[in-house]
Amino acid sequence: MKNKSLVSITDYSRDEYLKILDLAAEFEKNPNQEILKGKLIATLFFEPSTRTRLSFESAVNRLGGRVVGFSDASSSSVTKGETLKDTIKMVTNYVDLIVMRHPLEGAARYASEVASVPVVNAGDGANQHPSQTLLDLYSIRKTQGKLEDLNIFMIGDLKYGRTVHSLLMAMSHFNPTFYFISPDELKMPKEYLMFLEQRGIKYYEYKDFMPIISQADIVYMTRVQKERFSDPIEYEKTKNAYILRNSMLDNTRPNMKILHPLPRVNEIAADVDENPKAYYFTQALNGLYVRQAIISSILGLK
Repeated sequence: MKNKSLVSITDYSRDEYLKILDLAAEFEKNPNQEILKGKLIATLFFEPSTRTRLSFESAVNRLGGRVVGFSDASSSSVTKGETLKDTIKMVTNYVDLIVMRHPLEGAARYASEVASVPVVNAGDGANQHPSQTLLDLYSIRKTQGKLEDLNIFMIGDLKYGRTVHSLLMAMSHFNPTFYFISPDELKMPKEYLMFLEQRGIKYYEYKDFMPIISQADIVYMTRVQKERFSDPIEYEKTKNAYILRNSMLDNTRPNMKILHPLPRVNEIAADVDENPKAYYFTQALNGLYVRQAIISSILGLK
């Protein structure tokens, strides 16, 4: 994995996923180390972020490294008309690794091709979010004791949700059964269904999760993303399509856990937060350890 960019979850193999997860477990036991001393990491966020940016920056700081970059494209030379190519070429002069979020699909792949240092994709439009996927895998394995043969429910925005796209591709290595629950406007894109069919992975599509939620091992809730809609009327029609409430969890499996990449709007009611099956805040914490594992692996330090 040394010097290997992480742009798509498919850039890494099943064995490499597992190495990252094992290393993350080590960092969970001891997150404060000095292995990044003398290293400089750029965080280039052309799109807003809270958890991803702060967890990457916390990961670097807790390992003794330094961070440079920006959290808003308006504070960069993009506002003066600088191209993405020129921004990346310039930044690679100063740093050892780039973490980048960008609203355009494919921007991270392009950046990795013009950069002379490794690039980690922190989300490119509705395309991929591989570091989120690895922390999701870590959370699933930690709560279920395994990754194999699980029933994975994905609920909400399956069309634009980059986290569900990446997770689907990663979990395909572990023989899951997928249950896709969404309105027609936000169904899982056909190319991802074809991806599963080619690999013999079972999936089902539903418009309501209540009759089947008792079969879930993992319920992965997603936010209907206003920023992905060009038509505000379409957003208003679908924004409240699914709301998970505490009373809906009564007959679910004892091992079932609720994940969410966050931020949430109202798709998980506040009364769910106190239920022991709610795991989304711990899931976000797991992002620190997984991103420490990603950075240290790419830089060849672990």
